[in-house]
This record gives sequence, C-alpha cells and structure tokens, in this order.
Amino acid sequence: MHIVTVVGARPQFVKAAPLRRALMDAGIRETLVHTGQHYDPEMSAVFFEELGLPDPDANLGTGSGTHAVQTGETMMRLEALLMQGPLPDGLIVYGDTNGTLAGALVAAKLGIPLIHVEAGLRSFNRRMPEEINRVVTDRLASLLCCPTVTSVRNLAAEGIMEGVHLTGDVMLDATRFFAEAAGRRAPLTSVTKHGPGAYYAATVHRAGNTDDPERLAGIFEGLGRLDAPVVVPLHPRTQARLSGISVPENVEITDPQSYLRMLTLVRCARAVLTDSGGLQKEAIWLGVPCITLREETEWVETLEGGWNRLAGADPARIAESALIRPATPAPEAGKPGAAARIAALLANR
Repeated sequence: MHIVTVVGARPQFVKAAPLRRALMDAGIRETLVHTGQHYDPEMSAVFFEELGLPDPDANLGTGSGTHAVQTGETMMRLEALLMQGPLPDGLIVYGDTNGTLAGALVAAKLGIPLIHVEAGLRSFNRRMPEEINRVVTDRLASLLCCPTVTSVRNLAAEGIMEGVHLTGDVMLDATRFFAEAAGRRAPLTSVTKHGPGAYYAATVHRAGNTDDPERLAGIFEGLGRLDAPVVVPLHPRTQARLSGISVPENVEITDPQSYLRMLTLVRCARAVLTDSGGLQKEAIWLGVPCITLREETEWVETLEGGWNRLAGADPARIAESALIRPATPAPEAGKPGAAARIAALLANR
C-alpha cells in the first residue's frame, strides 16, 4: 500500500511524526509532500530533525499568498506531482489549512481515497477560513479520523456517518512522546531567562487577529495587564504587524521556537495565551491553564473545569482570565495510540 501525506504548517509536521512511525510499522509506504505554505528552510529543517521526520519527498513551493492563491497553486502543483506516476492508494491530510483543502480537492478530482486526520472539528464560525476548509474536507473524505466524541457527533449532525472512526488525537501521541525529550534537549534556560511558573507564554498567528489592528492592539494591551512577564514567540510576518502598536514593557517578543523548545516553554509557564487550536490542547495535557484569544474553540472539551477560557481580544477579559485558576483536575486527555489505530484502519482497507 502506498499513501501520500500532504503537510505544510508546523503543527501538521508534529501530527505526521507519530503516524509516520505507525505507517512504517504497518508496512505502509508513505510519500511525504510539503506544500511550502509556511516554508522557512532553517525552521523547517529544525522541526524535521527534532521530530525524526525525513526530508520531504517533494516540496511544492507554494509559499504565501491569498487563500485562493495558496489553494489554487497547491492544487495545480500537487496534481502535476501525482500524475507523474501510479496514483497512490490514499492521500492523508491533517486539520484545516489551505493545503488541507487543496489536498482534499485534488484527491477527490483524481479519485484517490481521502483520509482526513482531525475530522469533525467545528468552531461553528463560518467567517473563519479554517472552518470552511474543515467542512469541505470532511465532505470529500472516505476515512474520517475523529479525535473526540464531540467531533463524531458534529459529523452525525451533518449527516456524515459512513467512514467515521473515533481514533483519538495524534497530537496527544506526539506530545507524550516528545515531552520527555524536550526536558533533556531543550532546557528552559535555552528558551527564556525566567524560571518555571514565573512567566506567561503567548502566541498569536491567526489572520483574524494579526490582520485586524484593533484586535491585535487589544490582545497586546491585555498581555500588558498580566502580573508577570509574557514570552511571545512571533513569526516575522506577525512581528511586522506590530508596527504602530504599543508593545507593553512586560512583553518579551522572540523569534519562532523549535517544537521541543516550545514544549518546554509551555510546560513551565504559569499559563498559556494563544489563538492556536493545537496549543490549547498541548497546554492542558501538560497541566497548564490556557486562555484562548478567540471567541470560540473547536476543542470544546478543553473548556471543562475552566482549564481553557475564551477571552477573545478584550484586554479586561484577558487579564481577568489569567488570574483564575482551575478548580478541578485537567480534563481527560483521551486514549493514546491514535496513530496506531489510524494505521490499522488503512492496513485493513
């Protein structure tokens, strides 16, 4: 069996790592295709090395652009690549990026069975480009690998029940596998001068926040109201958006971090503030409260017990949410082994 996997964003590299090992164990050959959507040669090399992933078999070189440009360019280049040889037995996409949508559409047009990892997630906000990508990809998928019971129910509510499997979350496999390595290979002193629990960690990357000056200013005003330093790894694109916005004295902006360093930064933080879906989960799995800089989350399970609070871009809500500590143990992370379950489903098709 031959599977093509399409990845482009760094969280997708993380998810691909445990599944690649599981596919190899199941005797399934995988071709790894990088869309080039978020391609940075130095950071991508670090990510692939840390995660034990080989260099991609192909890089489509899509680069940045509007949603239509990214999706269209990726579709054309991926189709041309796939047409060079025998079509694969399946095509795997992860999550909700433009590369995910492009891979789904190409697979559907070429008659290749589509496997969607993280199927069924819904924020119920159709203004989010990621939500559109999720909904369309799920409609085209032959095998829908759902991380949670809620995601299975979301699909059922949309009339999608065939090919749906509750596999668990491959990100949990990755977090547990790499958390121990992070402590050894990426000590806290390599990331920040602050000690454990003496700082907050924050990330902002979604276009809904970074492309809206008013929202971005509100978020940074909220960070400035926190009672400890805030370490904020930012992509250069987001750093450029800060022009004209006052960055508070307690906010320390750094360059993007490798995956292991980011795990260490999160694990030792007092709390995490983020608009990232994946980081919401990772923080809570590591026992760290999360404040989400959005008005909704597709990971509704994280809201249990106050471990994740929705603060949006409101400075007062951000500051207030950071002071509240969960009163109950962290929500159950679910069963590990999602990657092995997905590989078994593919091997038995």
